[in-house]
Amino acid sequence: MKFFLIKSVPITKWSSDKPLNFSPKPLTIFILCIGLVLFGLGESLLITAAIGMSPWTVLAEGLSVTTGLSIGKLTFIISLGVLLLWIPLKQHAGIGTVLNVIIIAAVIEWSLPYLPHPDNFLAKTIQAIIGTLIVGLASGIYLIANLGPGPRDGLMTGCQRLTDLPIAWVRVFLEVLVISIGWSFGGTIGIGTAIFAFGVGPAVSLGLYSIASISKK
Repeated sequence: MKFFLIKSVPITKWSSDKPLNFSPKPLTIFILCIGLVLFGLGESLLITAAIGMSPWTVLAEGLSVTTGLSIGKLTFIISLGVLLLWIPLKQHAGIGTVLNVIIIAAVIEWSLPYLPHPDNFLAKTIQAIIGTLIVGLASGIYLIANLGPGPRDGLMTGCQRLTDLPIAWVRVFLEVLVISIGWSFGGTIGIGTAIFAFGVGPAVSLGLYSIASISKK
């Protein structure tokens, strides 16, 4: 259970030396993109499980109800908005930050029609759990690339530095806060939302711990 205590993103041999790196190794970029595609797929699995979306998607859906824009497009817009919160946290962007905004939104937009839409509640719940675990694993992959976190994960790591609390705890607090805002706009919540809100923090920590451990072998 050591992964619950992780307070920083591990560095491996394939990590970039710094986030603001305009000539990273091809392997680092490749691994980063794999992580981001998986992240978007995990989010999409939670959406198609249809028992409550992830907190940030709840916010996007709530805004979609009021603006008429698609969830994918609003995910992009929200990501840009969250970047503004980085300023007081002194968080630094990189190539990974830009690719995060683009790739995750694109994967959500394009993958939704092709993923399973189960009818059975148990199957829905299992799919939501799988989606949450995929997001955690994906976060471990792309954050360790050290090319700049995505807007939401940058907010997480910035708040972690400010509070010195474990990453898992910080992420859970942020997700619950976003649920409250998204629900107030008309976003859909359910057991899948709870699974993600309380599970993604530990899943991210597990992803970081697992990828770092594999990379050392």
